[in-house]
Amino acid sequence: MSTPFSSLRRSGLLWRAFWRALQPLRPACSRSATFLLLIVVLAGLCLRPDLAGVTSLVRGLGLSDASYYCLLHFFHSPALDVAALSQLWQRTLQRLLRRRWVRVNGRRVALVDGIKRPKEGRKMPGVKSLHQESRCNAKASFIMGHSLQAVALLAHAAGVYLAVPVAARIHEGVVWSNRDRRTLLDKLGTLLLGLAWEEPLTVVADAYYAAGKFARALLAYGHHLVTRVRSNGVAYLPPPAPKGPQRGRPALYGMKTRLRDWFCGKKKFIKAPSPVYGETGVVLRYYTFDLIWRPLGQLVRFVWVIHPTRGRLVLLSTDLTLEGLEIIRLYGWRFKIEVSFKQAIHTVGAYAYHFWMQDMDPIRRGDGAQHPHRQSNDYRQHLRRKLAAYERHIQLGLIAQGLLQYLAMTFRRVVWFNFHSYIRIRSPQKPPSEWVVTHALRQSWPHFLADSPESNTLKKFLASKISPDRCGYADLLGLEMAA
Repeated sequence: MSTPFSSLRRSGLLWRAFWRALQPLRPACSRSATFLLLIVVLAGLCLRPDLAGVTSLVRGLGLSDASYYCLLHFFHSPALDVAALSQLWQRTLQRLLRRRWVRVNGRRVALVDGIKRPKEGRKMPGVKSLHQESRCNAKASFIMGHSLQAVALLAHAAGVYLAVPVAARIHEGVVWSNRDRRTLLDKLGTLLLGLAWEEPLTVVADAYYAAGKFARALLAYGHHLVTRVRSNGVAYLPPPAPKGPQRGRPALYGMKTRLRDWFCGKKKFIKAPSPVYGETGVVLRYYTFDLIWRPLGQLVRFVWVIHPTRGRLVLLSTDLTLEGLEIIRLYGWRFKIEVSFKQAIHTVGAYAYHFWMQDMDPIRRGDGAQHPHRQSNDYRQHLRRKLAAYERHIQLGLIAQGLLQYLAMTFRRVVWFNFHSYIRIRSPQKPPSEWVVTHALRQSWPHFLADSPESNTLKKFLASKISPDRCGYADLLGLEMAA
């Protein structure tokens, strides 16, 4: 019994949208073959059945043995510019999800955070001893791995909020020069501001990023910061107005006050239903007041929150027009980037790279950052090449995850139509998870190759790279293989 034509069209719709969404990324590739290989890698990240590095891409697409070395060369090749790819991806996201971005005071919401991924390779650049602060007993206090910082944008569809990844970089582990005094805050600011945003953002971060240098960098470009402040922090009241002529410089700060002392005035706190995403029936108390934050040297808005289950916390906003409940709601969305990290690790495998540097001096467990400025110029070039391969893999993994989220929010019904598996909790009225979208793409991949005109170029490119014994759709490429 033949498949109806309408069903074939619906089966290939996801991949056609996938193909069209990637066309703006072409300028990041120096050659057309590089761009086609980029599409093949992104398709493999969405199709592969496991997360075992580059070999899983070969298995997922049914490629030949020689294609493994082709993929290794692709990740190490400068033909794909990571910086240009990140900027093009950020602009592409603005177009794809322009109606789904969360906006506060007319500004889109960006989420930033750090992530530490364990790596046991003794010849992997950037691997160092890292401390993990976690309440989970399953996590070790110290690991060997890569320390990264990431930027994501907050989107929503059908009442579901998602952190769509934009870029991530390895910001620790290698000291290129003793004169380099940049901190992690400086490097994140360079990554965030280097994406060339077309409009101001509201950046939401955790307490680590509550620093004056990071806030000043954002304000210089018109962005604002919402973050949590440590309970032992201090602030200053505005200086009192002078009663008459005074000699010397006017006072910049008033009386000093400890932020935790403000919790003593509970009578001033206002009761309100919790605006935090996912909380219903929870009543919290909060108080808002503007004080001078000395690291920034200007007035900021503080919000003291007493939550019935999460305890006490102090929030900070550089935007003085935001209400207290709005600041609480903004910070409540911060955990969405943690969910995005989980999907990137367990569903897409954005951080599942295993590229070793053969001529690297082996590192030992407990070692800190490497210092290649003491080595030869060839050694430093090899180190840079390997780190660039890591960041290409990470950036392509984040793009694949963003494409899965785009398909989930925009083609919700088509995804569920192509999902021929079982999950206990199935909600067709809500956007599916990235895992569901990968299953739908896996089911519709042969239909796309057989029915879609967009796949002609891709089929010709894949014809010489697949293994007929390993590929389940080799018959769809028969004409191209014969040619």
